[in-house]
This record gives sequence, structure tokens and C-alpha cells, in this order.
Amino acid sequence: MDTKTTEKTEEAAVRLDSGSTGDAAVADGADLPDELREDDRDADRDDEGDADFAPDGEAGDGAAGVTAGPEGTGVGAAAAAVVSAALSVVALTGTWTGRVVAERETLVGQIKTSGTGTPAQQISEIYGDAWHSTALVNGVFALLAVIVAVLVLTLPRRPLWVRATAVAGAVLGGLGLLLSAGTYFDLFLSLPTAGS
Repeated sequence: MDTKTTEKTEEAAVRLDSGSTGDAAVADGADLPDELREDDRDADRDDEGDADFAPDGEAGDGAAGVTAGPEGTGVGAAAAAVVSAALSVVALTGTWTGRVVAERETLVGQIKTSGTGTPAQQISEIYGDAWHSTALVNGVFALLAVIVAVLVLTLPRRPLWVRATAVAGAVLGGLGLLLSAGTYFDLFLSLPTAGS
């Protein structure tokens, strides 16, 4: 009986080693002894493990082998860079919000100085506060543009166009900050006086 078992084991091992596919039952392990079946199961487990843990982010046969590469995480950085550039352009050209705030300040100034205000007070309340409010709103947009651009530039391994867009947003946002600060503090143009 031991001789028959040994012969079957050797015959099955020879068939498996030679890659013979003639007998479907042997290929499926139907005629194999328990020792060879266990070895085949262990080999299958090892193959599955190797597929699941493929190196360098390569996708294996298992679900665990599918990993997101750096391209999958770059969408947020690209969108942030574009947003930064758009915010800086908005800060330089002005916003609808800034216009609404300026008109409100104009109306408040007219109410405060109606009938009792001197010409200097009317200029300051009606025009000066409106200009300063517009500069303040534009400065906030410029500051947001700079912050978003700096955050994008600190992220590693971003494509060149993303970094270039973020740099453009930072430069334009910084220019918007300078213009807004100069307008708010009357550095470029001072308010007109009553006699001029």
C-alpha cells in the first residue's frame, strides 16, 4: 500500500512539474494525495498575497493591490491653484461684493450728513468710507489668493503647470494686497478737500 501511494505521488509530481494538461482531474488535484493538495493550497495563498502587495503601487490581482498613485491626489492641488489665480484676478478688478459694500457706505454717509454735515464730513462719509470699504473687500480676496497659492506651493511633487499657476496666483494676489493697502490708507490718492 505504501508503494502505491509513493508511486501515485511521484507520478502526480512529474505531471505537475512538466505542465501536462492532458488530464483535467490531475490538474484539479482530484487524484493527488493530501500532502500535495496542501502544498498547492499554500502556493495559491502565496500567489494571492504577492498580488495583493504589489510593489511601487502596481495593481495586483486582489482588491488590496489597487492603490491611488500621486496623480489621483493632484486634482485638489490643481483646483486650488486655479482658484488662487482666479481670486487674485478678482482682487485686482473688483467684485460685486465690494460694489455693494461701497454703495451701502455711500448711503450711510448720506444719511449721517444730511442737512447737518460740513463739506469735509460729506466727502469723508460719502466717498472716503466707500472707497476704503472697496479696498478692504478687494484686500480680503487678495489675501485669500495668496494663502491658497502658498498652500499649493508647499505640497510636494506637483506638476509644473500647477506650480506655475500657484506662483501666478501668489504674485497677482500680492500685487492686489499692495494696491488695496495703498487705497485703504490713501497712499496713492488722497481724498479731495472741500476747497478743491
